[in-house]
Amino acid sequence: MGGESTTRTAPRSGGTNTGPVGSRTGQRLSGLAVALGLVLFLGGFAWGAVVYRPYTVPTSSMAPTIGAGDRVLAERIDGSEVRRGDVVVFTDKTWVTNAPVVKRVVAVGGDTVSCCTDGKLTVNGKQIDEPYLPEGTAAEWKNIPTVTVPEGRLFLLGDERQGSLDSSAHLTDAASGTVARSAVTARVDAVVWPMNGMLKKPTGFEKLGALSSPGPLRTIMILIVAGAVLVLGGGAYGPIAKRMGGRRSRTDAEPVGAR
Repeated sequence: MGGESTTRTAPRSGGTNTGPVGSRTGQRLSGLAVALGLVLFLGGFAWGAVVYRPYTVPTSSMAPTIGAGDRVLAERIDGSEVRRGDVVVFTDKTWVTNAPVVKRVVAVGGDTVSCCTDGKLTVNGKQIDEPYLPEGTAAEWKNIPTVTVPEGRLFLLGDERQGSLDSSAHLTDAASGTVARSAVTARVDAVVWPMNGMLKKPTGFEKLGALSSPGPLRTIMILIVAGAVLVLGGGAYGPIAKRMGGRRSRTDAEPVGAR
């Protein structure tokens, strides 16, 4: 009739692949992203739990590298993997404690170590640069007579040389303050609380040989973060597609005109 008007809804394009919550392909991809994200996220955590152990350092003997009360992650290793410059976790009953101790390895079996020459630690006749020591202090605060480290043992010092009960405090022991490699259970990779990050590379020991390779902590963190991003992104697809579909439905409904 002439006085009547009608409204027609334009057909949606896209065939069977479109709908209020997005295309089927999009839904499948979002589901795949969530599944892959969960694998990466949970796999990263599982890998980290197998490889690393958390420790709380109770004293300031490793300051400023590690402060009192700091939480660290240490990679589980065999004592044979330890190299000069490593910050390690070990237990030695002769040090009057059964608790894990955290110190820096400055000499290994066969090395000759002493302090100080021109204010620097000397290993095998070479002066070692130690930028990790507290700023404005001198290594000569801790005088160490020449010690030859027996094979299979380690000589360890704290970075806070003045207040650290380390190998230099046990020089009168039968082992001249050294600790067996087998006593080492882990190597510290990072300070995670506060979030100071990875320990700096002890480059001063490079002149004596290769340093330890970093553990897989960075790779593990990348897996965890990537997994979280995929899970969140894939999970957000449905609500976003639904909202976009609702907007398209409203714009598609247009008046055709009156007859």
